[in-house]
Amino acid sequence: MLTFYNEHHAQHAGRGHFALDRGELAPCSEKPERVAIVLKECERRGLGAIVTPHGVPLMTLERVHSPRYLHFLRNAWSEWIGLDPRHAGKDALPRVWPVRTLRSDIEPDDFGARLGLYSMDAGTPLTNGTWIAAKTGADCAVNAAHALQRGERGTFALTRPPGHHAGSDFFGGACFLNNAALAAQHLLDDGLERVAILDLDYHHGNGTQGIFYHRNDVLFVSIHADPRVAYPFYLGHADETGSGAGLGYNTNIPLAPGCGSGAWFAALETACLKIAMARPQALVVSLGVDTAAQGQDPRFGLQGGDFLRIGERIAHLGLPTAFVFEGGKAGPELGIHTVNVLEGYETAAE
Repeated sequence: MLTFYNEHHAQHAGRGHFALDRGELAPCSEKPERVAIVLKECERRGLGAIVTPHGVPLMTLERVHSPRYLHFLRNAWSEWIGLDPRHAGKDALPRVWPVRTLRSDIEPDDFGARLGLYSMDAGTPLTNGTWIAAKTGADCAVNAAHALQRGERGTFALTRPPGHHAGSDFFGGACFLNNAALAAQHLLDDGLERVAILDLDYHHGNGTQGIFYHRNDVLFVSIHADPRVAYPFYLGHADETGSGAGLGYNTNIPLAPGCGSGAWFAALETACLKIAMARPQALVVSLGVDTAAQGQDPRFGLQGGDFLRIGERIAHLGLPTAFVFEGGKAGPELGIHTVNVLEGYETAAE
């Protein structure tokens, strides 16, 4: 499997890299060690060639993200430290949001207000290296998609920050640019007519859903924890099936935390049947492996061998597939679970 590796991902770490959690600043769980663990496991198992991506033009990102948002993201750090040189030692977090009845069409001059305009939470700090890390991650995803059109059977975008919570004009959930959406859009721009996205992260890919919700050229299918009790809380319910031309092209399968692997694999089978019926020409997988138990949190209870089965089932769809790295807690299991999916896919696809 050809892997596109984001060599600049660690620049998104900041000075403190803290998130606001339950009234306190806590260290971010989305940290550089995550990619380092997966990279080491890819190398240990000899998964395949690991390359750095070619840079893609900004107009490629504008196929998914609004120009206004991209302009802000590119210049945000310079503006942040321009307010006060002492800000160079701090990460930027929003302090106000345009909730219902407030306008979002006019961009405020105040930096803190603009930061809130483009953010959905206080758990996604913007740092000195955020733009270069996120942009190179987008390069990885687009390159991974393009390689499918050049004949690769399966590719992997190994990058952080992750992407599936990022919308067309906002960041959140540790995500800034939506890598899976950019990969799917590039496949369409490369000449395909129908693409599917399968989101396997424990948390719903609200950003990806929002980007394609009104469209019928991308099928989005997500298996995730019930949003009534899990982030992102405000999206991911089963009755969200698309709108307008996109009606029927959005499928959410929310599950109760702790439901167990049996329920999860039944949901995977439903998802795969939905994808097969749509007859896409390629598949993008938002590969989160945070479905395994994490300490006292049972999640969906998936274990090492289960991730091999996931890869095998995806391979049986018979589609060129680009995997995009999303969630998972830093630890030895992160690399094992992630590469198990990829290895399972590779073995079954041979």
